[in-house]
Amino acid sequence: MQKTAEEADLNFLAHALLAGDHPALIVGGVTGDWIKGTLPGALPIDLARGVALHRAIDSYAETNPAFCRSRARFSPQRRRYAGILVDILYDHLLAQRWATLHYQALHTYSSFVYGLIGDRLQDLPTDSHGALKMMAHEDWLTSYTHIESIADVLQRMSRRARQPNPLAHGEQEFLADIDGFTSDFEEWLVATQEFARNWREKSNLVSYGKF
Repeated sequence: MQKTAEEADLNFLAHALLAGDHPALIVGGVTGDWIKGTLPGALPIDLARGVALHRAIDSYAETNPAFCRSRARFSPQRRRYAGILVDILYDHLLAQRWATLHYQALHTYSSFVYGLIGDRLQDLPTDSHGALKMMAHEDWLTSYTHIESIADVLQRMSRRARQPNPLAHGEQEFLADIDGFTSDFEEWLVATQEFARNWREKSNLVSYGKF
């Protein structure tokens, strides 16, 4: 299920990590849910490349066996929203394991990402500015370490959606099968890191006009 802009307060940490060390890829990766239409559109080429990576990762997740298993772990009443739930719960698992995956502490890395976004804010759609500033102010990336923060995000998303939905309390199904979700996540992360690394290497070899 494709995320709308009003649902776009999830899955940021994974997209940042998978973008590697290139600042524009990180910015494009984190903000990709706010960018619609054909690329590059109104974006500078370097940011458009980051959004293209974001979209490639999302497409890859749709068929990744581990990600699909995690979606299937949710009850039928939440199955329609399972992709959104898996996204944000994988960010929770990623945040908890961050010290084993990156040389910077999570709070330091999060501040770095917010700074990169702030430096390129004028290049991003104006309707994203409020949420991106709030992301930095409330330190969303670091907050994903705590399951209470995940529960709060799901509650807020549920309240502001246009139609009634069962996103609220979705974390309870995760907690009831945490070993299964964790095993899926670890398999997904290894495979997706390789996918993203290969994508970045290949994208360096081509000249982008239209994505």
